Amino acid sequence: MSTILTAIAAAPSPSPSVVPDVDVTPGVAGFIAIAVVAVVTILLVVDMTRRIRRTRYRSEVRERLEADAGSGDRTSTDEAARRAAEDGRAGVGDDTERG
Repeated sequence: MSTILTAIAAAPSPSPSVVPDVDVTPGVAGFIAIAVVAVVTILLVVDMTRRIRRTRYRSEVRERLEADAGSGDRTSTDEAARRAAEDGRAGVGDDTERG
């Protein structure tokens, strides 16, 4: 057993070598991967902002309709839609994109 320990102790340990900076950079593949992640993140943020805005507009229109219905002034749904269109929020209820 002591011969094994002696052999292990006598074996030289590898000396640390200096690795050139070129070998440790991510290169073109790393740049492309990070660029793709950045573009996807930006697109997700834009989509999330759109969805949040659409939800907020829907709740505002719903509140206006409830307020109009509860105020005793019995306006029709068409009248409420006309008011929403005048405010620039026509078509807020549907999920289609406006151009």
